[in-house]
Amino acid sequence: MKSFALIGVAGYIAPRHMAAIKAVGGDLKVALDPQDSVGVIDNYFPGARFFVEFERFDRHIDKLQRSANKIDYVSICSPNYLHDAHTRFALRSGANAICEKPLVLNPWNLDGLVEIAQRSGRSVNTILQLRLHPTIRALRDRIAAEPNRVHDIDLTYITSRGRWYHVSWKGDEGKSGGIATNIGIHFFDVLAHIFGPVKSSVLHLRTDDRAAGYLELSKARVRWFLSIAAEDLPVERRAGQTTWRSIRLDGTEVEFSEGFTDLHTQSYADILSGQGFGIEETRPSIELVSNLRTAPVEWTKGDRHPFTNKHAS
Repeated sequence: MKSFALIGVAGYIAPRHMAAIKAVGGDLKVALDPQDSVGVIDNYFPGARFFVEFERFDRHIDKLQRSANKIDYVSICSPNYLHDAHTRFALRSGANAICEKPLVLNPWNLDGLVEIAQRSGRSVNTILQLRLHPTIRALRDRIAAEPNRVHDIDLTYITSRGRWYHVSWKGDEGKSGGIATNIGIHFFDVLAHIFGPVKSSVLHLRTDDRAAGYLELSKARVRWFLSIAAEDLPVERRAGQTTWRSIRLDGTEVEFSEGFTDLHTQSYADILSGQGFGIEETRPSIELVSNLRTAPVEWTKGDRHPFTNKHAS
């Protein structure tokens, strides 16, 4: 049985990690979060030790690593800007790391992780669960069978958030990376995974609530729009629905509204079998979103806004 520690257990995504740890037969030994509203642990591992101070968590991990009850994996669900530091902590503690997206905010931080991972002999795995979705896998196989064709993609992802978002770390670009990083990186990763590396990128819109632009990949031209504004949801979907995702391939909708339930569990199973996604797998999408953070906004005559689909004047 593999032993786990979890950093960020009070967060939104942590229950998926705990469910995955339980499903793969692991044991959550210890968890950390500065917030103490963590009763959800009782649904999975009521015997786990819990800390609200990193220093005491660090001391407990050190004690375990010097005993026969070593931690094999540290799962990281902390705010984005802490992923880098917590991954390094896991490696220096003699454990493997399983980190939520994004692994780091800027690509140059990946180089340091590569060095530490090599010195420690431990692995760094990141959760890129959309790659495991059956529809995405089938689409990747289909595109691979058409090596010379360039496709047109329209990506829209709207996941409405309340006023709390801008007060939390998610609304601080220095901590979350901004809209393109915080809600878009999974989609950018999967597009590059299917259609090849980025050849060029133009940013059309960047605000606290929205981002939009145009990408050229090896096998696709992509217009994309991301939003956390409820008013951007299609009118017919606003009643009781907070999220709308759409990928149109050459004018046809790619249906992937179902099949998300067990993707974290599958991610963990793959990691434990040595088939996880490592540091270099994350580099293309992290390079893209890092560049988008400082790219000039360009919306010129002839360009179509990815959301309104209207031409600039």
